[in-house]
Order: sequence, then C-alpha cells, then structure tokens
Amino acid sequence: MATIKSFTDLPQSKVLAEFLPLESADMYWWSSGKRYYIESIDDDDYEEDKDIRAWSLAALIRVLPKGTRLLKSATDDTYHCDCPKGNIDKWFDNPIDAVFEIIIKLHELNIL
Repeated sequence: MATIKSFTDLPQSKVLAEFLPLESADMYWWSSGKRYYIESIDDDDYEEDKDIRAWSLAALIRVLPKGTRLLKSATDDTYHCDCPKGNIDKWFDNPIDAVFEIIIKLHELNIL
C-alpha cells in the first residue's frame, strides 16, 4: 500500500531549508522535548529561530521549473517526476518523495 504523506518529513525539510527560499515553505516542524509536530506556517506560534520549515506537495510543486510533470503510474500507486532539465529514473510510493528527489537533482545541477 502506498505511503500517504502531506508534507516533507523532518529530514527532507532540513535538507530543503538549506537551499530553497524559506518563504516558499507553507508548514513548519516544532519540537516539544524529543517529539516533533507539524503546523501551518500561518500559525501564530511559529518561531523562526527554533522551528524548521516544511513544504506541502503544493508548495514543492510551486518551486519546480515550468514543464516539470508529476506522473502517476498506470499500473500501481507510484509516482515519478519528469523534468526537461533533469530526470530521476526512479518511481516513489508517494508524490512528496518524487518531487523532493527531483528538487534535489535540480539543485545539484544548479538549476534551482
């Protein structure tokens, strides 16, 4: 069964926060002791110096170059990103991971 993800997980968020514009994020991770929780960026409790930005699928898609397509397999619940400027030849079990990987690839190619 496919994994349902609505936003980048904590490790993905930390990586993206290193190079994506922080204002492109629409979510954030905050911690209470050893546990992390996710909130919408418009939450009044957001603390820029302590919290970690996160991205929903919609926010991730907005940073992709024009012409990038998110494809869903016709035979199973897997996803792939097709970008004219760089491709990942791998299918993922959720769209967040597919878009995350193409963003990493495009960053490595100095396209983002």
